[in-house]
Amino acid sequence: MSKTEKKPKPKNVQADGEALENRDVDGEESPDEPDGDALLEELEDAKRVAGECQDRVLRMQAEMENLRKRAQRDLSNAHKFAIEKFAGELLQVKDSLELGLDAGDVKAEKLREGTELTLKMLVSTMQKFSIEEIDPAGEAFDPNLHQAMTTQESREHEPNTVIQVMQKGYTLHERLLRPAMVIVSKEPDAAGD
Repeated sequence: MSKTEKKPKPKNVQADGEALENRDVDGEESPDEPDGDALLEELEDAKRVAGECQDRVLRMQAEMENLRKRAQRDLSNAHKFAIEKFAGELLQVKDSLELGLDAGDVKAEKLREGTELTLKMLVSTMQKFSIEEIDPAGEAFDPNLHQAMTTQESREHEPNTVIQVMQKGYTLHERLLRPAMVIVSKEPDAAGD
């Protein structure tokens, strides 16, 4: 064949080159193609399924929003009432102090005894809630737990040793609440000899 000769087109190909689908050569529909009623039925089923899916998605979105709001409310309440148990325990200490004040004329010995018992109650309450005391007298200075207020020359102590605690420190679950305020030893100056 030469370049100018054209090949004959097959009977089931349209003029624009696309294949005819589900049609016989004479243009009639083939028997395996569904009729219009079946297509409409399938379309209605698809719409129903899509509607059900959309309804489920909307319900799940609403449920997620409710969960988010509930979690936010619970977190807010946890922040507000986190110290409720601790506060309840402190009320006993306050009651004890008030009883001591209302006692009237009390000898110094009885007052001291009552104060010591109240202090024991407070220490016990603090221990229940993992508040630990830092009393580093005689220990090496630790800048993570101690705050040096001043240094003092000392021949009796190693350098950088806590020689006096001015104010005790405290930790909460091993996290520093307040550093201990201390006086730290240093080596005596050679000129002072």
